[in-house]
Amino acid sequence: MEQLNSLSPLDGRYSEVTQSLRKYFSESALIKYRTNLEMLYLMHLLDFLEIPNSEFDFFEVSDEDVLKIKEIEKKVRHDVKAVELFLRDKINNQYVLEFIHFGLTSQDVNSSSYVLSMKESNQEIIIPTIDKMINLIHQKSENWFQIPMLSRTHGQPASPTTLGKELMVFSERLRKQLHQLKEFKYTTKFGGAVGNFNSHYIAYPEKDWIKFGNNFTESIGLERNHYTTQIDNYDNYSEMFDILKRLATVMIDFCRDIWLYVSQDYFTQLNLSGEVGSSAMPHKINPINFENAEGNLMMAVSLLEFMSRKLPVSRLQRDLTDSTVLRNIGTCYGYLLIGVESIMSGLKRIDVNRKKIREDLDKNKIVLAEAVQSILRKEGVENSYLLIKEMTRGGKNLDVEEMVVLLEEKGIQISEAGKSQIYNLDVHSYVGRF
Repeated sequence: MEQLNSLSPLDGRYSEVTQSLRKYFSESALIKYRTNLEMLYLMHLLDFLEIPNSEFDFFEVSDEDVLKIKEIEKKVRHDVKAVELFLRDKINNQYVLEFIHFGLTSQDVNSSSYVLSMKESNQEIIIPTIDKMINLIHQKSENWFQIPMLSRTHGQPASPTTLGKELMVFSERLRKQLHQLKEFKYTTKFGGAVGNFNSHYIAYPEKDWIKFGNNFTESIGLERNHYTTQIDNYDNYSEMFDILKRLATVMIDFCRDIWLYVSQDYFTQLNLSGEVGSSAMPHKINPINFENAEGNLMMAVSLLEFMSRKLPVSRLQRDLTDSTVLRNIGTCYGYLLIGVESIMSGLKRIDVNRKKIREDLDKNKIVLAEAVQSILRKEGVENSYLLIKEMTRGGKNLDVEEMVVLLEEKGIQISEAGKSQIYNLDVHSYVGRF
């Protein structure tokens, strides 16, 4: 009932798919990221300042700790301040207490927490899952690489290709985008109230706080943006969201092509016992996985595009709109992950209808017109394209022998070698190389 009562399908209908993301993007996860970051900062700060009697041990933040922090937040009505107050209650060392959250603003903690959550979810969930999907597409491509197939440009019969090659197009496109995500450099804001380490330098003017900030962010696996306001510039977020958006867009393109191949009977779908394809038409097996993927990926693209466009814009040294928007990063990831998983489910239940693909080629031998006019060009026949165009347009489905007869009736001279090459043309082998 908890799932059925969920406001969002991400935590309801699709909760089994998206639950792995809760570790990174739930409210509990954000609180844990913040608390861990505050402790790591405290440890580095105490060491940097060489505060005496300031031993402090990092501890694992429990679910019980999270609930305590939420209770504090209800009273003070500030989520990051609640973490600070929790740590002050938790840490029993008077030499340490006043250095908790020393010189920081909320966005030092929030920005680093969000970036870490995205980095870790990318590395541990998103990249491996998309890699798995690409490998599945690639495997299908290799299995079907030699199957000749009629291509369709503008929806019309066009020069033959192979089924595997067409799928390999998507495999290559996705790998290029995923490579950018794998090589992505994660940056964060870390410099106090307005990014200038004001509080740090007024308290300890002799210390190199810029170097300290750089070293600290590097220690947690991030790079520090040197010039910021109170908040991060968010350009780095936009770059990453745009990569994710491109990945999702290529997947949408893939889903639509597979959907069309299913509608043309180029693919058959596994008949699952007990499954109902239509409430009215019992014969139907719908390509629901690819439709589901397309819809969820479109949701992801819309949200990622909005995030990318909105976050880098903020009034003067900051407004609070970024805080509200950032809480929805997990929603973007949720829709993206559902789409990827749905594509993999769909790929596992389709197979090639070789008979239908062959029949379609045999019914459209007219596509060899391209090959014939190329041979005529080599033979030196003037206006070869126009000649073949006049003979073949208007729904005619001539074979190559009929084309040669019509050409000879027009007085076109073709060498015996040229004729032999034309007669040997086969719609099943005219697929080029790749």
